[in-house]
Amino acid sequence: MHRELLAISLKREPRIAVGAMACLVFGAIAFAVTGLSMKYVVDSMVERDAAVAVIAAFLAALSFTLDRSISGVYYILQRELIDKVGHIDLDPAIMRAAGTLPEVDHLEHTEFLDRMTALRNKAWAVIWSTLLVGEACSMALRLLLALAILGTTSPWLLLMLPCAAVQLILDRRGQAREKQSELDLAEDKRIQDHLFELCLSASAGKEIRSTGAAPELLERYGAAADRARTTRLRGQFTGGLWRIAGWCVFAIGFTISVGLVIAQVQRGTATAGDVMLAATIGAMLREVLSRAVSSAAGATGTIRVLEPYLWLREYAEEHRETGERKPAPEHLTDGIRLRNLHFTYRGTETPAVEGVSVNLPAGSVVAVVGEYGSGKTTLMKLLAGLHRPSAGAIEVDGTDLSEMDIESWRSSMSATFQDFGRYHTTFAEAIAIGDLRDGSAAALDAAVAAADADSLRSRLPDGDQTQLGTRFGGVEISEGQWQKVALARSCMRPEPLLFLLDEPTASLDAPSEQAVFDSYMARSKQIASATGSITVIVSHRFSTVAGADLILVMKHGRLIESGGHDALLAAGGTYAELYGIHAASYS
Repeated sequence: MHRELLAISLKREPRIAVGAMACLVFGAIAFAVTGLSMKYVVDSMVERDAAVAVIAAFLAALSFTLDRSISGVYYILQRELIDKVGHIDLDPAIMRAAGTLPEVDHLEHTEFLDRMTALRNKAWAVIWSTLLVGEACSMALRLLLALAILGTTSPWLLLMLPCAAVQLILDRRGQAREKQSELDLAEDKRIQDHLFELCLSASAGKEIRSTGAAPELLERYGAAADRARTTRLRGQFTGGLWRIAGWCVFAIGFTISVGLVIAQVQRGTATAGDVMLAATIGAMLREVLSRAVSSAAGATGTIRVLEPYLWLREYAEEHRETGERKPAPEHLTDGIRLRNLHFTYRGTETPAVEGVSVNLPAGSVVAVVGEYGSGKTTLMKLLAGLHRPSAGAIEVDGTDLSEMDIESWRSSMSATFQDFGRYHTTFAEAIAIGDLRDGSAAALDAAVAAADADSLRSRLPDGDQTQLGTRFGGVEISEGQWQKVALARSCMRPEPLLFLLDEPTASLDAPSEQAVFDSYMARSKQIASATGSITVIVSHRFSTVAGADLILVMKHGRLIESGGHDALLAAGGTYAELYGIHAASYS
């Protein structure tokens, strides 16, 4: 993984990447020269060789200055590399991996959400992890050079090596504990973010004030913050104890090693320069070890970002379509057949859709009705390929949807879902995104007219270029107006093979709803005559679906009735009962 990230850095910013690596290598060399120069300074002074002492002192000062200067240059290059590679390459890669998968299961599961919480706005830390590995290698090189120099001076100084190893092991144990605490508090962090956004939300703000819920939200925010703080503090305290134990081991070993060298000097088996070398390298060794630990700890700490990034890449790779796929048909002749269709959401045991078998004829308008939680929206998502069936099949003119190129299928369909998107951009762009292949003014006009959104358009202060939403200084529009924008967006594709409308008028008043349904019914019939397209409508208002060619009645994920409006009323079953309740409420 780090090799790949290094390759990305070299490709994006070759001079900066090479310069950073050169700084790490030359810094290690300058470190070794500093220690050796100090040895010759002292030995030359003892031997009264002033010329050699001056030259050695000059080399010591020069190498020390270079070491410090190179470190400063390296950190400037490091920041440049993090900014450019992290934001230009890795941020889009994360968005691509999360946003272009065929299904949306990961967007509805805590396993994905926990990792995205750790990864959000931290793509820079992914490339930083690779730079920290480079720093750790540079510090390891310094450590090896120091031990080589000390070993030639006195083998006793090599006792610092196992002490340093123990220190690193204990420090890693502490880092692992801190990392685990960060994962443990991810859910509480998400709760904090959610409550914070609620309190700043204009839509939720009305309910919060009218219900007086603010104190309760603040209390829950504080409780989540306390849990997160306690979890982090516990992890940091435990990790700190492991680190302290490691440094104690190293300090004891260092003291004993240097003391043994001093004893050698007293016996005449070592020089005063050796003492200076041991003291200089030993003092610098502490800094080297500290930086090595810091780099290793930083690299380990970035696992809380690198691990979610790798998980996301692996997940995207596993769920990306592979192999030869069949294209979507240009028109429908037979229709769409559901064969014993099952689907269960991850983390649940009760099927959302269970054993659904039905034929949706080409050119038909199909209505799906039922109580809340009956599986209507899940069925729509399965038809759109947003979920893979747990069992059974969806066949499009005899071709299993699982064998079809999903991008080809999506490009031949249009949809408006109950939880539609609110794009805070211009009115024109918020609609034109429905089909980026044709953003012409004529296509936009047709889509606006089909969604009965002309009145909304005429009231916008800057017309089609009006910025929607207050997040970027635009105008706020009502929920019903947002829904009309979504409806217009779904009409940008002129002749879709499949047209999905999931509660398309839930936020509209009765006259607007009737106008939209009349327009959509006429449009569906027109498209069906040209391409054999199928329109599937989910609605809780039975008066609007009575004109459908086929009505599906769902209950607890099962299809319990199907047929035309008159036939279902005559049967006197669930549909007739629900229709009667609906009619009575309006009368």
